[in-house]
Amino acid sequence: MRKTDILIIGGGPAGLAAAVGAYEAGARDILILDREERLGGILKQCIHNGFGLHTFKEELTGPEYAQRFIEKVLAYQIPYQTETMVLDVSADKVVTCVSRKNGLEQIQAKAVILCMGCRERPRGSLGTPGERCPGIFTAGTAQKFTNLEGLMPGKEVVILGSGDIGLIMARRMTFLGAKVHACVELMPYSSGLKRNIVQCLDDFGIPLLLSHTVVDIHGREHLEGVTVAEVGPDLKPIPGTEKYFPCDTLLLSVGLIPENELSEMAGVKIAPSTSGAEVDEQLQTSVPGIFSAGNVLHVHDLVDFVSEEAMKAGANAYRYVQGQLPQGGRKVPVQMGFGVGGIVPQFVSENAEDKVSFMFRPRNVYRNAKVIVEMNGEEVLSKKTMILAPGEMVNLSIPVEKLKGLDKADSILVRIEVPEA
Repeated sequence: MRKTDILIIGGGPAGLAAAVGAYEAGARDILILDREERLGGILKQCIHNGFGLHTFKEELTGPEYAQRFIEKVLAYQIPYQTETMVLDVSADKVVTCVSRKNGLEQIQAKAVILCMGCRERPRGSLGTPGERCPGIFTAGTAQKFTNLEGLMPGKEVVILGSGDIGLIMARRMTFLGAKVHACVELMPYSSGLKRNIVQCLDDFGIPLLLSHTVVDIHGREHLEGVTVAEVGPDLKPIPGTEKYFPCDTLLLSVGLIPENELSEMAGVKIAPSTSGAEVDEQLQTSVPGIFSAGNVLHVHDLVDFVSEEAMKAGANAYRYVQGQLPQGGRKVPVQMGFGVGGIVPQFVSENAEDKVSFMFRPRNVYRNAKVIVEMNGEEVLSKKTMILAPGEMVNLSIPVEKLKGLDKADSILVRIEVPEA
């Protein structure tokens, strides 16, 4: 059995940043495992710009952003194994994997960082009625076809869902000569970034149909068209509002699911609100020595925040290996109040040492609202904002001195307060 101090599962933006964070904290015995042929993860197919504004203070494409971290991994001589599939992770941090080069092997780690990313929600999870015909793709699959393989999924396109990948693919398909008839969103708001709505839909005259959904799919040998209808407040189709769009391609951009099968194998507790691991402020899961970061923890809107979070996980994993990360003590649960969804972390240690960062997604669109953090019924932070929307994460950083009394607190409450009408 091979041994290593820190083993990182995933060679995408989170895994690369975790390795860099661990190395820069002092670690020298690090190993990255990735199932793909090359490092970089999903960024390899994200050829559009908009990456790196927070991390590098300049605008980069996805491959350029990934390459910045790959170059650091190479410069630091951090070992990595590509084309390696991890089959199992145990609670005592034994990782079982298989590769063409090394066959079946087990690696004993002192700390494991989970950076497996996320996958797209498929049609099967939607229950959309209609034919099961060719021509239906997830937006990420279509992105891989166009950007990496030079293949065109189709010429007449409808997009279901308004996630960022779907919005970006609306623009990409238009660039490639396709006609994008509409982007159809079930909710009364978009789940993507505002800048992507403007740059990918508005700038190209592509309609965004809010409070609409696909109610029927037509075609046997191949997709011929879809029927779209308006939905009411109960999210059910309103009879008489149906409209038919002829198309040969339907792209699905209806949400992302963290890849947490390996996390569950290790006995890590999963948070229902994020579908990712439950973690404390140090990004340590319920299993000591196993950390989680990036989209496998919770789905981010910007890769810059993935990198920042993963570097923190890498540094803390090294502190754990060195015996410098405080263990034990009470974990104070973080509760989600009005308007708050999918908050991370779910717990704060009573012996928290540094600032505590909370990230969450608003449950709706709120204007002129305040984000409030309370502990023991007392307000410890209040932040005013002009607009909150589900497509953009809220990031709060609270100095630990503002959390005095953590050792006696029952919970920390994070909520949104909106002005009365």
